[in-house]
Amino acid sequence: MELIDIYLRVERADIALIKCVIESYEELGIVRTIDNTKAIIVLLIVPDFIDDAWAALESLRQHMDWHQVPRPTASDDWLMEKMHPETTGAA
Repeated sequence: MELIDIYLRVERADIALIKCVIESYEELGIVRTIDNTKAIIVLLIVPDFIDDAWAALESLRQHMDWHQVPRPTASDDWLMEKMHPETTGAA
């Protein structure tokens, strides 16, 4: 299954709220923490629901501040290495 990855920088305290909102919608997507220190997360979204995911994120703006960031060039996350071997150096 193809997934769309959206990387966000948030406050560490907001990670759980984003995870609950995104994962509460069945089949919308999942949230993974990429860098706990910098509070960078990735939303893995099913392509058919990308508009719904953006709508959910926009509705969260009234409760928190988030910023979209580029995909990190290095990661120790096995799933992201599988999704993007060209940027992580994995084969």
